[in-house]
Amino acid sequence: MLAGVQLFHTRDGWVAQAGDRLFRVPPGLTTRDDLPEYLSSNARVESADPALLTDLRAPVENQEVWAAGVTYFRSRTARMEESKAASGGSFYDLVYTAPRPEIFFKAAPWRVIGPAGKVRIRGDATWNVPEPELALVISPKGRIVGYTAGNDMSSRDIEGENPLYLPQAKIYDGACALGPAILVSGDPISADTRIHLAIRRSGSTAFGGSTTLASMKRDPQTLVEYLYRETSFPNGCILLTGTGIVPPDDFTLQHGDEIAVTIDGIGTLANTVE
Repeated sequence: MLAGVQLFHTRDGWVAQAGDRLFRVPPGLTTRDDLPEYLSSNARVESADPALLTDLRAPVENQEVWAAGVTYFRSRTARMEESKAASGGSFYDLVYTAPRPEIFFKAAPWRVIGPAGKVRIRGDATWNVPEPELALVISPKGRIVGYTAGNDMSSRDIEGENPLYLPQAKIYDGACALGPAILVSGDPISADTRIHLAIRRSGSTAFGGSTTLASMKRDPQTLVEYLYRETSFPNGCILLTGTGIVPPDDFTLQHGDEIAVTIDGIGTLANTVE
């Protein structure tokens, strides 16, 4: 099987890269249960042409995007802090320790922002943050066939006012970004994989942080199993797995901020706040 194959969604269609080899692939591959095996058996050698990898789109076709929350201890603590005013902090503590994870709908495929695209902060929110996350690319039968980087933009003040406001804090235009590529693999991603977040403002670093997947309490396959209970995904699904990097309480995004989410082996998802 090819190792380290990445799928890029370009303006001219899908392109796979394996080392210095680039080859075009047909649409619909990201919904196949046998995606890793398909790429291994159908790869052909072509001269690497960097022009193929310009104008990247979000690596999503017809999949819904869902998200899991309170999967890292740091996220649990932050959610409890933001909810103190509504006395809802204990809800997040219970979710962190409960067998059933928090899972919620995040974005329709047409609403997902790609690399170099503009993410947004709500006009009726005052405390907005990015949430850098590993995203699972899941087949219709519930097999994890790949991984990409995600940014789950969130309005912490809206959710903190009342947990029932979570959809408004999480689901709006420009609130979800994915990319730059799908790392295709039939094997679980290493727990040592590091996630980095960097936010630049007016040319300077406004915030930076990192964590590893080893800090995630929830097992990715368990999250998938709960997501697929009683719910079908004929086109497959993309699942954000939660964040372990949370800016301090006095930080909020501003227009023009540059957000970079980097995951080892996948690449950097860079977006600007519109």
